[in-house]
Amino acid sequence: MPMRLPSYRPLSPEDVRKIDQTSRRILERVGIRILEQNYLDILKAAGAIIDQGDQKVRFEAAWLDEVLARAPSQFVLYSRDGKNDVHLGEGMVHFANGGRVFRILDMGTGGYRLTMLRDVAHTATLVNQLENISLYIIACQAHDLEPQYYHLNDFYHALNFTSKHVMGGCDDAEGVKQMWELAQLIAGGEEELREKPFVSVISNPISPLTIDANTLKILNICSTSGIPVTCAPAPISGATAPATLAGTLCQMHAEALAGVAICQVFSPGAKVLYGAVPTTMDLRHMEYTMGSVEMAIMNAAAVQLAKLYDLPIYASGGVTEAKRPDIQSGCEKTFSNLMVAMNGADLIHLAAGMLDSGNSISYEQYVIDNEIIGMINRILSGISVNEGTLGFDVIEKVGPGGNYVMEDHTIEHMKEEFFYPDLSVRCNFDIWEERGRPSMLSCANDLVDEILDDGREGLLDTDLILEIKKKFPGIQNL
Repeated sequence: MPMRLPSYRPLSPEDVRKIDQTSRRILERVGIRILEQNYLDILKAAGAIIDQGDQKVRFEAAWLDEVLARAPSQFVLYSRDGKNDVHLGEGMVHFANGGRVFRILDMGTGGYRLTMLRDVAHTATLVNQLENISLYIIACQAHDLEPQYYHLNDFYHALNFTSKHVMGGCDDAEGVKQMWELAQLIAGGEEELREKPFVSVISNPISPLTIDANTLKILNICSTSGIPVTCAPAPISGATAPATLAGTLCQMHAEALAGVAICQVFSPGAKVLYGAVPTTMDLRHMEYTMGSVEMAIMNAAAVQLAKLYDLPIYASGGVTEAKRPDIQSGCEKTFSNLMVAMNGADLIHLAAGMLDSGNSISYEQYVIDNEIIGMINRILSGISVNEGTLGFDVIEKVGPGGNYVMEDHTIEHMKEEFFYPDLSVRCNFDIWEERGRPSMLSCANDLVDEILDDGREGLLDTDLILEIKKKFPGIQNL
């Protein structure tokens, strides 16, 4: 069903204006520290104001507007098979998993273990089959790899186990180059990949108000190569940003706009997402709290700030402090995903699979979150009101005292009107006991086993795999 986007607006139009004006004042008077002289020179040549002594770039208002106007308001994150293209900036909300964690909850043992390369392949397999997760973000750090081959293997095994768009964080420019060369080979050439890039990159400035040399190199490579990219600030209220939500948003908005502007200096029209990962701390105990309700509020507000400039946004939701798929995780994940979605975010990352304040993942959580997202999509679609759905003819036909079970009208509309969960328990008590008292978690465990068993074989052609491994000897088998 089409999305109708019932709205949740944490900021009034006047609030948006005040935060935006403050952010622009930050950019013009405080500036962004750029830790690379070469890029200071490039920005100076493009018209930015440079404070050499402090290694800062400042953004004069008219110049900033001119540069931001070059950024596209719409673009596509392509899938390889064309069946799961993600159209950004067209009023649709898309959900993705989260990435680069170091631990996984193993439901077989009930404990946590370090993530391995096989977990990249397995999470890609899950996302490939979970219809409500629109693209795959490389989910975890492979502890069984040498650092120089992280990104080559990440992207290879991701692309071998999902045909959906693959997005990933890269630690350095060499990792981006490895990914770009690999993707070109899979696409059939550079021109083919530039036309329909099925990979994209996540980068992060350093809050507060700093962009290091590695991030600048990554942004430059992506922008000039046609790779979609996000420069996603992750300020923490009370730690790396002001303790007030409004103050955190002012700083985050300045950092996000700076990332977009710098990409447009590197390559006008570069496909860049406004990035937003504002989070909080429990300042009573100095505990990082990605699953806080304030984190959800700020990410919903970030959507309003991005839309002020007609920029597609990469926002955050679906995170929790819970260490297991439990009541806490269900509450925190549902509220944040729903709040950010109801404000119309183009892409909500971290929306599936995450536990433990974004530090861990769980296979079962992936399929549970897929079901939660399905419910949210149903909420976003609203109620369809037209001549057919109003149902006067069938009401007149059935009349008082009848029923609608076998009516053609029921059969015609039953699939599109209702969301049918795969995991939720929908049976009476006696049947539930006969079935062994299943729960959402036990059903999720069964579905994980089924998906992984069916997806053992990769998707890439055997001859192409041989060609890839010949060119990239650093690729490791599972």
